[in-house]
Amino acid sequence: MHVTDDTYDPETPDKHHQRPDGVSDTTVEALGALSKALETTERARGMLYAFHQLTGGADLELDEAVRLLREAGHAEQADLVEREILGRNVIPDHWTFQIIEAYNQTYYRPFQQIEERLRNELADGREHLYEAEMKETRRTKHHPDHTAR
Repeated sequence: MHVTDDTYDPETPDKHHQRPDGVSDTTVEALGALSKALETTERARGMLYAFHQLTGGADLELDEAVRLLREAGHAEQADLVEREILGRNVIPDHWTFQIIEAYNQTYYRPFQQIEERLRNELADGREHLYEAEMKETRRTKHHPDHTAR
């Protein structure tokens, strides 16, 4: 997105992606590593949601299995599936949504809050400084598809 004032320069990163004065290379690298770890956690969290949806979908599919077992004259086996598997906890005392809630509260949100706190304390809240600086070293200057912004 282009800014309409006179300060727009496609060859200069926007202020949000420029290192604040006094921030060392090691600090930028540390914040980059912290950000990368949080991104990995985001992926893990997404896998938990996939686990939640797949498990929930399988549980709902059991309704059809139970119906078909009954229709085929296998009431005892339908009762077994209904009693022992349908709606069962996936780990003691938990359905999948409870696992996600515990993960979010115990690990994900504290991680996210600390990453944000450290960015605010050490880099004026600026995100992806490591990547922005990498982009600057890797892009071709003055190429229309390699702009800084």
